[in-house]
Amino acid sequence: MKNIKFIIIIWLVGVISSCSEDYLNPIPSSGITSASYYTNADEVETALIAIYDGVQGVNSTRTQDLHAIQYEFYLTEMRSDNTRTKSQEGEAAQFEFYNVEATNGIVSNYYGSFFNVIMRANVVLDNLGVVTDSGTAVAFEAEAKFLRAYAYFNLVRLFGDLPLIDKVITPLDKEVQFTRQPVSAIYALIESDLETAVAGLDNGNKTRASKAAAQTLLAKVYLTHSKNYSQAQGLCEDVMESGFSLMTNFNDVFYSERNAEIIFAIGFESGLTADSQNFSAEFLNGVGRTVGVNYVTQSAATALDENGGDRTQYSYRIDPFQVSQRQSIKYLPDGKDGGADGKTFEEGDPRLAGNDWIVLRYADVLLMHVEAIMAGAADTSSSNALDSFNIIRNRAGLDDDDDGTITVEELLLERRVELAFENQRLFDLIRLGQAESVLSTFSADNGLGYSSTDLLLPIPQREINLSQGLMSQNPGY
Repeated sequence: MKNIKFIIIIWLVGVISSCSEDYLNPIPSSGITSASYYTNADEVETALIAIYDGVQGVNSTRTQDLHAIQYEFYLTEMRSDNTRTKSQEGEAAQFEFYNVEATNGIVSNYYGSFFNVIMRANVVLDNLGVVTDSGTAVAFEAEAKFLRAYAYFNLVRLFGDLPLIDKVITPLDKEVQFTRQPVSAIYALIESDLETAVAGLDNGNKTRASKAAAQTLLAKVYLTHSKNYSQAQGLCEDVMESGFSLMTNFNDVFYSERNAEIIFAIGFESGLTADSQNFSAEFLNGVGRTVGVNYVTQSAATALDENGGDRTQYSYRIDPFQVSQRQSIKYLPDGKDGGADGKTFEEGDPRLAGNDWIVLRYADVLLMHVEAIMAGAADTSSSNALDSFNIIRNRAGLDDDDDGTITVEELLLERRVELAFENQRLFDLIRLGQAESVLSTFSADNGLGYSSTDLLLPIPQREINLSQGLMSQNPGY
């Protein structure tokens, strides 16, 4: 990761395992255990850095490796009306057709990846006692809890009720590992963790947790679950006063990394297998693990063509191989367009790209500010909401909102074209209560198989089997 020197000399409990049962309690591979290794702050920090490594995922073609954020687009964008596969074949096509099976390996990998992140965070929290400087201990706790909350927020929105793992567990803790707790309990932990993170972090880092990142994520949590609009608005306004700003050129958001708009990103380093990614290569034709995924739907292209303004040219392009197909291009590997054939890169391997993955950026905060002010109503005429809304539109070369009122539909559209292919669309539709109507229509128009139970993914069948009857499946699977 950029700006982070990975010193994972010993990472016992964080060893990535191919066994689902070991995501939360892997078997030590040497005689040194976590109890004997963590003796000072430097050693605990190696475990803290390893949490980011877990989110970053493993850049490989091996299905047993945990790919984490590198697989997220399958579970989010490709289950919305934004993207699809090019060939409509294979396991990836289950997402666009809304016929995901409990045995889907991509779903299982993502589930295991983020529970592995939670386990890594718990290891840090379990060893804070060896950190003698109180300020350092507070910062480490805040950072680990931010990352645990981030992992759980991703999981709870995708899977619903989940095992609540808030401490290091052993292989004998089957009830804890496999008993699903209600969504409300998961969100209670997320909110508590983020409140600790807000209190214990400061600003200044883009690829590690910061106060602004914790405030932004907590605002989104409030908008998603508790509907605590006033607190969400206050958190957004705190971030708006923290020195962030929109980039003048939309393209620079993605290819001038760690810029003024970025609040939190997962860092990658090009050319290094251990710290690079190949998901951006997979968005193209003929490179990466697969050929042509996260391709742009006609629906998304139309929305961008009609409402994207200057953003459209930097959001998708015509596939150089097939003019009937469209590629998402916010993450062209290392910013290179691949030349005329869409396949030849000037230097390096596109499967070893270094593009950071943007998790939170300032434009999202401005649009959440509008949503918080709207407070669940059908529209708002608030001048503060209009100011935030129009800043986004103006950056795209569009005029101010013409009637002085922002509706939920207008907000969703603006979020769609601003944050296209950034894994936000599905969550936006669900949070703003439009998923059923939008996805039902999209499915009917395209001959897909959407039903209301598809808003949650299946609990991986492997987990169900390992639980020996403790874990239940989501409806519809």
